[in-house]
Amino acid sequence: MSDRKLFAAAMLTLAMIATPLPAQAADTATYDRLLSRYVVASSDGINRVRYAAWKASADDVRALNAYVASLEGDHPSRMTRDEQLAHWINLYNAVTLQIILENYPVRSIRDIRSQTLDPRGLIGPWRTPRVTVEGRRLTLDQIENSILRRAFNEPRIHYAINCASIGCPNLAARAWRAETMDADLNAAARTYINHPRGVSIDAQGRVRVSTLYRWFADDFGGADAGVLTHVRRYASPELQRRLAGAATISNYGYDWALNGAN
Repeated sequence: MSDRKLFAAAMLTLAMIATPLPAQAADTATYDRLLSRYVVASSDGINRVRYAAWKASADDVRALNAYVASLEGDHPSRMTRDEQLAHWINLYNAVTLQIILENYPVRSIRDIRSQTLDPRGLIGPWRTPRVTVEGRRLTLDQIENSILRRAFNEPRIHYAINCASIGCPNLAARAWRAETMDADLNAAARTYINHPRGVSIDAQGRVRVSTLYRWFADDFGGADAGVLTHVRRYASPELQRRLAGAATISNYGYDWALNGAN
């Protein structure tokens, strides 16, 4: 090969190395189909999952596994901010569904132990390494706390990720998308805050909120005042009226029962 051809080949190789490959497109349409088939909106405002029917369909279990694998093969570092948010939220929720299906029937996700020597892993599966993204082995705990919370500084992500529990914000019946991220996060926040498991006020005016706001108080403004300011932002006019004179939170609660549908 001539020197000119060698030089041209070398330049082509360098160009291929320097130009990022496009991120792999996860099979969102398949995930949409699975969610629309198995996530049902109950009359009480809580989305539930038909885990028994899903587990009974080997094809749909394989489809969920294939979707998770497609997310593992993606490259979030090459994405926009909202694309990254959609990637990590969808991955967290899909892996949570995988875990429940692998262990079903189960009364609560907290009954599933993590595969770790960490004593905190005795309750819940959140510390088991589950996926590898861009060469990094990750647990659900790391996706939530080391990536979503730390990198994005976005309190509304708590309304998007789902822990397979009644007390948790709803699992969406479709995949999260970058194109509608802000509107969907706002909608999820309003849905949760205006449901009794998010915020409720008794006849004496005492405010009870989800324990979510205590676990992640720093994300919602810290003390009671910060949490109340946050929930007022998404409260309905009626809830805003009832919260008008509230300065403290009297009680917290959370229902860890599985969000399964009959």
